[in-house]
Amino acid sequence: MITKENISFHELIGLNAAIVKSNNKQKVGFVGKIVDETKYMFTLRTGSCIKKIPKGTARWKFDFNGQTATVEGSELISRPYERIGMKT
Repeated sequence: MITKENISFHELIGLNAAIVKSNNKQKVGFVGKIVDETKYMFTLRTGSCIKKIPKGTARWKFDFNGQTATVEGSELISRPYERIGMKT
């Protein structure tokens, strides 16, 4: 089960995400659903657009199970299958 404490070690595709801080100020406030993930990038569906955003340049807010968690993008830089196998 995903919790605030262990979200960094779970599958993130399908979660709603928002950028709350970024090196690129134009990306702050983007909200969407994660539809794909690579080692360094998230692909977000924001309305009718698809946006690819580097993980490490932003602070991310995730909504899940009625909870919200904020995570530094640098904590998420790894391939999804590598991150899922890590221990908390």
